[in-house]
Amino acid sequence: MSLKLNKARELDACDVLKHKRDEFGLDNDQIYMDGNSLGPMPFAAGKAIEQATNIEWRIDLISSWNKHNWIDLPQSTAAKIAPIIGAKPHEVICSDSISINLFKLLSAALSITSDRTEILSEQGNFPTDLYMVEGLSTLLGEQRAQLRTVKKPEIIDSITDETAVVLLTHVDFRTGEMLNMEEITRKAHQHDALVIWDLAHSAGALPLSLDSLDVDFAVGCGYKYLNGGPGSPAFLFVAEKHLRRIRQPLSGWMGHKAPFDFSPKYQAADNIEKFLCGTPPILSLSALNGALNVFEEVDMADIQQKSISLRKLFLECLADEPTISETLNLLTPTPIEEHGSQLSFAFEQAFELSQALIDQGVIVDYRAPNVVRFGFTPLYLSHREIVNAADILTKLIVNKTYLNPKYQTRNKVT
Repeated sequence: MSLKLNKARELDACDVLKHKRDEFGLDNDQIYMDGNSLGPMPFAAGKAIEQATNIEWRIDLISSWNKHNWIDLPQSTAAKIAPIIGAKPHEVICSDSISINLFKLLSAALSITSDRTEILSEQGNFPTDLYMVEGLSTLLGEQRAQLRTVKKPEIIDSITDETAVVLLTHVDFRTGEMLNMEEITRKAHQHDALVIWDLAHSAGALPLSLDSLDVDFAVGCGYKYLNGGPGSPAFLFVAEKHLRRIRQPLSGWMGHKAPFDFSPKYQAADNIEKFLCGTPPILSLSALNGALNVFEEVDMADIQQKSISLRKLFLECLADEPTISETLNLLTPTPIEEHGSQLSFAFEQAFELSQALIDQGVIVDYRAPNVVRFGFTPLYLSHREIVNAADILTKLIVNKTYLNPKYQTRNKVT
């Protein structure tokens, strides 16, 4: 392991992102490898919350809607996300959750493919994505919205002239496998179908080019790689070409063209603001807005390259111990350049192993039924930490420490 530590020190010495660690309030006694589930708090997010509560809310009160531009916070926050996902600022808005935004976009997309009913997705897609389609189908009836799921390798060939919308998650939440956004989007458009991409495990973790790939719609998460805090508002993307003709069904007053006219008749805004609904959650939006400052002057290509470097080193460390390859089954596909910023392993006692790792200061997470996930977030993880995490993992498995009964207790959130 000493040779790997020497290699880690060399890699850390030339790391162009190493200064970013100082922007997070992380405990140095922990190795945080769960940023793919909940990003840690940047200091800038804490300062933004303090400003929003102690100055804007406590002192300036309702005047803050204008004085501190609360009313434009969904747009100004989205403008910081736009370059991260390869979009124009006026194509992105921050609001609600991924689930609600999916409902909006699915409904809107079906309204402009009115002669088709099929929503094509993957069988292993994140459950909430499939749940929202099922809910929409129950509401509208299968004659307007019908879910069809196929296995991952069958997606391309399953897109036909009957497909209305292709709904897919770019990076698989269990395995980290990344779909070919360019190829799938192009195939969908060849059949006049629309595509909605779920970027929950992509945005902030790897370079994205929604505009250059001619993506129609996308949703994304604010609390994973974007570090906006638990329950942080999500974002949605609508390609410029669709903005004027499309309309979503949740016609709340903030999506009105002139909300403070208080007209009894709804008239949707003619821009991305039509996808707003209720009053913006100012405190959580402020946290996300502040958190996004860590991406200033960061090249997403540098984030991807460091992520690859971290993951390769981790696998090299594990390969040094034969017991690991015999007991841990790597679910994340190779080559390593073709998946998201995580590594997932199948293990018979995955839950117990994850709890043992957490107990030793390596914060990972577990996904049923038998998956341990390691997130590799380049903004704050070092190569040295990765070597140490691999060493702890190896010792826990070799010594079978995870069999301790204390690691079997399951809480409501696993």
